[in-house]
Amino acid sequence: MPASLEATVDEVVETVAETAPDVRSGLVGRRSYRETANASGERQLAADVHADELFEERLGDIDGVGEYASEERDGVVDVGEGLSVAVDPLDGSSNLKSNNAMGTIVAVYDADLPARGEDLVAAAFVLYGPITSMTVARDGTVTEYEVVDGELRETEADVTLPEDPVVYGFGGRVPDWPADFETYAREVEQELKLRYGGAMIADVNQVLEYGGVFAYPALDSAPNGKLRLQFEGNPIGYIVECAGGASSDGTQSLLSVEPTDDVHQRVPLHVGNESLVGRLEDALD
Repeated sequence: MPASLEATVDEVVETVAETAPDVRSGLVGRRSYRETANASGERQLAADVHADELFEERLGDIDGVGEYASEERDGVVDVGEGLSVAVDPLDGSSNLKSNNAMGTIVAVYDADLPARGEDLVAAAFVLYGPITSMTVARDGTVTEYEVVDGELRETEADVTLPEDPVVYGFGGRVPDWPADFETYAREVEQELKLRYGGAMIADVNQVLEYGGVFAYPALDSAPNGKLRLQFEGNPIGYIVECAGGASSDGTQSLLSVEPTDDVHQRVPLHVGNESLVGRLEDALD
């Protein structure tokens, strides 16, 4: 990666870390739903909008960032020239009312949006758990940090999925699962421990920590899946693959999915240990 792009990625990562404490503190008093919905038709909490405004302002001010897109707004915002940044400002915000884990997902593309996952130069997520942590993938490696007063403190270098998987988590209502996925799920639940908390980023972090598989599959009611390729599928696939795991839309790596003109394009998402994702693809054939 050219030095200028490396410097921009550095600044994006640092800016996300600096903003994370403000997002977290901004959750207080913003647990109510607004009358408006986001671009995907989902109800917005005041916290969703607040986090999006913070990231748009701060990431958009970075020299070398050309586009900003968010799950919370309709289209792509032109903020200059350079890399494109796609953000899910508050993944799992429905957990706010019950005071459970949430996160922020950031994807950095060296291409105009919507882009392929193969155009990613970095991806990261912040987890607002008992502590605030940030996991960053770039240059083929994954590093985990604690976020302390807006600064990054490295806690684990070269994060890799454990070889012996332990946990699984599957989204969607069971009656809405296609039969082939349900067959696969019934096998997995005999082997692994259930970890599912309603915030994808927290569940994926469990997979990174313990090994296993997370999936939000195609559903009978949503054959294209529920999660967004630009904001969730690509960056999460990139992080898990950089950690030695695999990602799939059911037939191919998420990073190979051809984007449409819709920045809010949805995709089935399956990530985890290669053996488990491979078995899943075989089950869905």
